[in-house]
Amino acid sequence: MKIAIIVAMDKELALILPRLTEARTVKVNGFTFHSGKMGSREVIVGKCGIGKVNAAVNALTLIEQFRPSVVINTGVAGGTGAARVGDVVVADRIAYHDVWCGPDTIHGQAAGCPRLFISTFSDNIFEGLHIRRGLVASGDIFVSKPSEVRHILDLYPDAVAVDMESAAIAHVCHLKQVSFLCVRVVSDTPGGEDNILQYENFWQDAPQHTFEVIDAVVARL
Repeated sequence: MKIAIIVAMDKELALILPRLTEARTVKVNGFTFHSGKMGSREVIVGKCGIGKVNAAVNALTLIEQFRPSVVINTGVAGGTGAARVGDVVVADRIAYHDVWCGPDTIHGQAAGCPRLFISTFSDNIFEGLHIRRGLVASGDIFVSKPSEVRHILDLYPDAVAVDMESAAIAHVCHLKQVSFLCVRVVSDTPGGEDNILQYENFWQDAPQHTFEVIDAVVARL
């Protein structure tokens, strides 16, 4: 099985690449991809950049170039209050919080797609791991205001985390019929008085073992 992993930022990439053996790089469509192995699995790692368009173009490029069986999006996310800083969130559903296609359409639903992109992976691959399952909502803003969190929770009351890429990657995987999994580490609580400071300090204080869940998941796929 060939597994693809997509992150948004260099800081996230730096936590993933040391887990890759027999690593080599290739540039496609302006992106650098790192191929190698994690354990016995063949893995391709790509950094897409921040935001939905970057994520979608990177995901499509990766899928068409490498033909993975599974795409995993990982990195950091903001919490909505349901998850604490440092919690590892595995999305069972992924949704847009900033999409509306006009009258007679549902907020959050992109044209021609379901409102929720469902992750169908068995709970068995997460057995024994300290994770939080739930809905992850994506949009093209860095969520930092209480009003933004309230808007997202009005749309998805059970949302546990927010990010800027996962729904776009899930959207591409839906169109290309590739399995998708989102695993994120909560770096801050948007809307809190100190959420920017939480986010900045997270990169200094976050233990690397929070990304080790990826090792276990890859081995079990």
